[in-house]
Amino acid sequence: MRIALIKTSSMGDVVHALPVVTDLRCALPNARIDWVVEEAFADLPALHPGVEQVLPIALRRWRRAWWSLPVRRERREARRRLSQYRYDCVLDLQGLYKSVMVAGWMRGPRVGFSFSSAREPLAALAYSRRYRVDMQSHAIERLRSLAGQAFGYPVEGLPRFELAAPPIDPALAAALAIGAGSGGYFVLLHATSRAEKEWPIERWQALIARLGEMGLRSILPWGSNAEHERARMLADASPNATVAPRMRLRDCASLIAGAAGVVGVDTGLTHLAAALDVPTAALFASTPAWRFGPYWSPRVKGLGSDGHWPATDEVLATLQTLGAFGASKP
Repeated sequence: MRIALIKTSSMGDVVHALPVVTDLRCALPNARIDWVVEEAFADLPALHPGVEQVLPIALRRWRRAWWSLPVRRERREARRRLSQYRYDCVLDLQGLYKSVMVAGWMRGPRVGFSFSSAREPLAALAYSRRYRVDMQSHAIERLRSLAGQAFGYPVEGLPRFELAAPPIDPALAAALAIGAGSGGYFVLLHATSRAEKEWPIERWQALIARLGEMGLRSILPWGSNAEHERARMLADASPNATVAPRMRLRDCASLIAGAAGVVGVDTGLTHLAAALDVPTAALFASTPAWRFGPYWSPRVKGLGSDGHWPATDEVLATLQTLGAFGASKP
């Protein structure tokens, strides 16, 4: 059986869809699974050994000049690539008009959410089979339920990601002074696309200082100029903090996988850290942790709710509980 999964964006949503691959491989061990995803997030499905081919598209970039000649050529090439295989099922895990359009470029029956479950209900008109999921359940469970109904297997137990991060690139390790004798490090994921998701600056600074007192380094990734400036401001306040260079997602995954622990706001890289089963304190206030936060491992925990951010001491105590400090105490 050949299956195509469509989950193009955003980063956290792509991470949340990865347990579907594990479920499918358990239920259909001989299935060949391809994944259609935005080019910026193509490294994520590639972390799962059950994904045979990652098929990148560029809807976000194309949208800026949809009718220009170069973009029309790129779209034609994308349609050619996506239509080269005949799929037994094209499973749309997104339920949007844009994902339905992409599904229409592929050969095979299109399956997706029901009218009451699709984020854009009229998208359901394009599916040959539609399934209802519990919209009050966690995002991951909604996707697992859709796939289980589509392929006729029961969805049981906690989600399993089974990701394999590549070894850290030697050049990146050298730039960050990561290696034998360098001591442990924490990855602090401070950046997010929405201001209401940002943990207060003074709490990040207090966390970096406390980690430094324990001889632990803080590494600050970033993805935009504004995030780079924020990372520099945080790092300038402590000799134990380092601003990471610009990295591809696969390098971020490698860096996170080798960390003693991760603290992050509600953003895609925080979800990736939890999926990699690194001790992770995920900070929530403006978004509900019950709907988007980690729950599948004793090594990850969501903190904060209803507009109330966790204090620095609570974050440190949580990291201790998760085993991030080993035998040390914060």
